[in-house]
Amino acid sequence: MMSTAKVEGFIVQVGGQPRTQLERTLRDAGVQLNAYAETLLAHPTFDDPAGQTLRIVERTVEQLGLEEGAVLSQVFAAARNQGLELCPLAVGPYLRLALTDQVNAPDSVLSAGRSPTGAIHIASALVSEDLEYPKGFYLRVVDGQAWLRGYCCDDMYVWTPEQRLAFLLPESH
Repeated sequence: MMSTAKVEGFIVQVGGQPRTQLERTLRDAGVQLNAYAETLLAHPTFDDPAGQTLRIVERTVEQLGLEEGAVLSQVFAAARNQGLELCPLAVGPYLRLALTDQVNAPDSVLSAGRSPTGAIHIASALVSEDLEYPKGFYLRVVDGQAWLRGYCCDDMYVWTPEQRLAFLLPESH
């Protein structure tokens, strides 16, 4: 869980460096990428994003009030009803770099057509309606190796109650 003792959430610096520098920083930190993450990193969002400080909170689908699970649009709507916002796409790689103490996943399966165990998905607005284009990033540690991975799903895929997502906590909270 990403939280501090007194203030909810995890503060992360996002942006402020061009894509080439960000890719170098990820590589130097030993972060592994899948092809979907590479596709997302090529998005114009990463051309030269302005630097900003954001507070990120983690919620399970169940904590959003969806005890039976839900499709992504329902998950996002439930989060908005709790005062949470979607993260800018750029949060993914910066949160991966900042979150150095993520617990190792209980299994080593990297792709199984389901949500990977131990993953934290970054809840971000979709950047393409194309079903083949990745929907966003997720963070996972497998066999001690930090990963920044992209994922694809349609709005028929049901997110299970235990799936974890990172949201933006607005300044007003």
